[in-house]
Amino acid sequence: MRNIYDMIGKFEAVVAGILLILMVLLIFSGGLARLAAHPLNWTIDFATCFFAWACFICADIAWRRNALMSIDLLTERLPASGQRMLTYLNYVILIAFLLFVVVYGVQLAWTSRARSFQGIPWISYSWVTASLPFGALLLTLTTIVKFLDLRRGAGHAAGTNG
Repeated sequence: MRNIYDMIGKFEAVVAGILLILMVLLIFSGGLARLAAHPLNWTIDFATCFFAWACFICADIAWRRNALMSIDLLTERLPASGQRMLTYLNYVILIAFLLFVVVYGVQLAWTSRARSFQGIPWISYSWVTASLPFGALLLTLTTIVKFLDLRRGAGHAAGTNG
């Protein structure tokens, strides 16, 4: 199971990198086209869509690596058992919130399926809004893995940082 989780993490990094490169290329080509007096307005729109997807994927990558901002001024003063319980509570709250985002994000993507993205008739706005529940699902999976690692005792040092 851990191998699948690690493969998902590697795949996320590749996809996030590709999306970031595509964003740069689109914005650059749009700027060049504008400079040549032939603006390509759709380049910014697609870059915006790729940005939404990249943000949520990169959030999960950062969460996997314990690279998200955290303030542990008070928690570091607690005994180890208090830190562990607070981390459990944090993970439970995160999972509940992320599942809420998944459910309502899917509803949002479904209701926006008929809306066209930035006036481009052949692209549904759902492609952008689907990034929210997809990212929340990835973050939920990572939080569950962190919770289980903490429970097994493997992630205590890293668990207090999230």
